[in-house]
Amino acid sequence: MPVLRQVPRAEVTSEVVHRYYDALFGAGRDPVAEPGTATGTPGDWWTVFALAPDIFKHAVDGFAVYRHPERKIDPVLRELGQTRAGWVKSSQFVFSQHCKSLRSLGVSDEKIAAVPHWAVSDVFSDQERAVLAYADCLTAGDGRTPLEVIDKLKTFWSDEEIFEFTYITTLYAMHAVITRALRMEYDNRPEAIVEVAAPKGFEAQDFLNPATPPKGR
Repeated sequence: MPVLRQVPRAEVTSEVVHRYYDALFGAGRDPVAEPGTATGTPGDWWTVFALAPDIFKHAVDGFAVYRHPERKIDPVLRELGQTRAGWVKSSQFVFSQHCKSLRSLGVSDEKIAAVPHWAVSDVFSDQERAVLAYADCLTAGDGRTPLEVIDKLKTFWSDEEIFEFTYITTLYAMHAVITRALRMEYDNRPEAIVEVAAPKGFEAQDFLNPATPPKGR
């Protein structure tokens, strides 16, 4: 379950939220009592964002922006950025959803599987590698980008296209952070980095201190 309260249908007053509840979960269905969307997700991203209807609308308007007919960038290159953002930000939800989007655009399973290790894969074109490198600058590098990366992008993208990709990729980096922080959707999972317990009977000692030899010797 998410760490924040979900908004049941009975409490919804926003027309926009009602419309999306109907579209995603079915007319009249309460997604809190009966979770689950057509893509297999629980759907609690929607029910948590419904806590603030104006933010909900802002977020879904953002989804419309990247699919707007005025967008200039190739949708496959766009989705590579979104998928890589999900991977870098450790969001299983964002990564999984955009793997599906890549597949719907005809991208091969081999190429999708290589997104996590794109730097050592030979399945990507020169343009795709440049786009993935820039996605890493935007996400892992928090925006710090060598000018050589921008120069490479400019060999096949206009300034408008670079700006579109920058905005969309960082937007999804933000969504990845939010879903992880609030444990929504596929990011509702235990912390992966935890202490691995020592064997029973072990006593803590400083292994790097030569004056403290390991016990048992």
